[in-house]
Amino acid sequence: MKRKLIVLTDPGQDQAAAILMMLGAPDAFEVLGLVATAGNIDLRHTVANCLKLLELAGRPDIPVVAGCPRPMTRDLVTAVHVHGPTGLDGPDLPEPSIQASPVHGVDFIIETLRRAQPHTVTICSLSPLTNLAMALVKAPDIAPRIHEIVAMAGAYFEVGNITPSAEFNVYVDPEAARIVLDAGIPTTLLPLDVTHKMLSTRTRLEAMRALGNRCGPATAEMLEFSESFDLQKYGWEGAPLHGPCVPTFMLDQTIFGGRQVNVSVELAGTLTQGMTVADWWGITDRPKNAFWIRDGDPYRYYALLLDCLGRLP
Repeated sequence: MKRKLIVLTDPGQDQAAAILMMLGAPDAFEVLGLVATAGNIDLRHTVANCLKLLELAGRPDIPVVAGCPRPMTRDLVTAVHVHGPTGLDGPDLPEPSIQASPVHGVDFIIETLRRAQPHTVTICSLSPLTNLAMALVKAPDIAPRIHEIVAMAGAYFEVGNITPSAEFNVYVDPEAARIVLDAGIPTTLLPLDVTHKMLSTRTRLEAMRALGNRCGPATAEMLEFSESFDLQKYGWEGAPLHGPCVPTFMLDQTIFGGRQVNVSVELAGTLTQGMTVADWWGITDRPKNAFWIRDGDPYRYYALLLDCLGRLP
């Protein structure tokens, strides 16, 4: 059966690749809507970027809704230094002709889950978790209706990319991450521990260009723009490609390895604010609230990504 998805996103080049991957697997995914989130860039740009990607992929039928313009209790931190002033710099994508829905993203989440049969909708999170947390606070009845949450979030073994201890999505809104992790919903986290193993090497980017459609070369151009920051920072043979780990996991869990653990979020540490502490060895008696992915096969990952991108216009 198809997974019904609500996608939380703040594209972002790697998230653009993740969204296109989902749209390139229509037999596996039914995307109910994109909830644009403030994160990598401000909300105005993330909404526009979602619309541009849907037009690029020939899917203007999927609704885009604008969520919260800032985290729950904090000022917004962005990653313009990585993604560029629009958040989606690289290819020259035209201004969208379609428009976002007037519904607020938080209300869209609540209403969609209440209309659907229980346990049939997956929350696919590529961004800070602000809108989902706000929905859970506003309507606690939706928590048992969610089938599962699959999120690119967190870091533990290698630790952070926005601070020495914190991963960006959690750091932007740690209060939201804590609310979601404490909600008792089946949750899988794909942290930097695994996404940093999925490197977009020159060979892999050239394979995207060679697909011969619109979406393959556009994805390569996006990633070539954002990779410059990571290549300089890490000195690796390619930049880590975070977002598509989420749809890849949903398509083929055998590509990855992990275990069920407790994950706690640090809210106020001077050096550790936004850190996700994974109790990998079961040292505490805290409840095991998330399946934490630590390993993955980059060859199978990129093969699946290329297959999905190749199915698009």
